[in-house]
Amino acid sequence: MVPHPKRKHTSGRRDRRRAHDALTPVNLVQCSNCGELRPSHTVCPSCGHYQGREVISMSKEEKKK
Repeated sequence: MVPHPKRKHTSGRRDRRRAHDALTPVNLVQCSNCGELRPSHTVCPSCGHYQGREVISMSKEEKKK
């Protein structure tokens, strides 16, 4: 036999429990090389630059996209 609650939890108690469940939006910053939006502290997916230097060499065909 599984125990059941004796009383219903109030909506305030339920909402306080769920206060930390909200999703936060991803922080996007502008790439210093090409100007595309990218997540902070990551290599730019469009040009391959990070902190002012090229980390991943991209071909010219991929840069045009």
